Amino acid sequence: MPDQKKPKPEQPEALEGLSGPAPVDAEGASPAQAPADPPAASPAATPDAGPPAPSPETQIAALEGQVAELNDKLLRALAEAENVRRRAERDREDAFKYAVANFARDVLGVADNLRRATESIDADVRKADPAVDKVMAGIELTEREMLATFERYGIKPVAALGEKFDHNRHEALFEVEDKARPAGTVVQVLETGYTLHDRLLRPAKVGLAKGGPKVEARADAKPEAAEPGRKASPGAPGAYESKGSEPGGKLDEKL
Repeated sequence: MPDQKKPKPEQPEALEGLSGPAPVDAEGASPAQAPADPPAASPAATPDAGPPAPSPETQIAALEGQVAELNDKLLRALAEAENVRRRAERDREDAFKYAVANFARDVLGVADNLRRATESIDADVRKADPAVDKVMAGIELTEREMLATFERYGIKPVAALGEKFDHNRHEALFEVEDKARPAGTVVQVLETGYTLHDRLLRPAKVGLAKGGPKVEARADAKPEAAEPGRKASPGAPGAYESKGSEPGGKLDEKL
């Protein structure tokens, strides 16, 4: 008998909806649940690269400007520090020189009383009474000692009698008719003035002569600059002339 080939059994077609677990890959995810590949970025979504970097020349110029600005600030700070140092040094010197100003101004009254005491006794009374003479000698000695102490601390009397009136050092209280002396000359001193170093401590109270010839301006005196719109009056009193070379002439500049 001829060999008859046995027909192969037909495999059943896969039925849709067939229940059963889906195949799982090695990582534990089914092919249906595998993540999709990320979408490629579109050219429009690429961010801008920003403004172009400045050139080296621009950067150098900017840095040089910063250096110049910092250098200017440094110089100003150094100058300010030097000014502060000089001001502090000047204040320290002034405090050392004029620290006794208030005390000295009060003690001047004691010197005035000693001078009045010596002037109140006539020479004839002193000769007639030895006791009075001894008392007056003690008062004069005390006055000389006080004036010497004033001298050591820079307190000096202001020269007034016979001097030309100086508004920086003298205080005029009255005028006396005297044609023999130039007008504005100090003819009487009621209270002695004093200076502390180069600063006026107390002006001298004086009386002035009037009616005499006017004081002529010195040849070396420089005329004061007239204010704009104001004419200089001819024959102005000599008391308002420049006194830069005389003692006390720099008082207004200090104050």
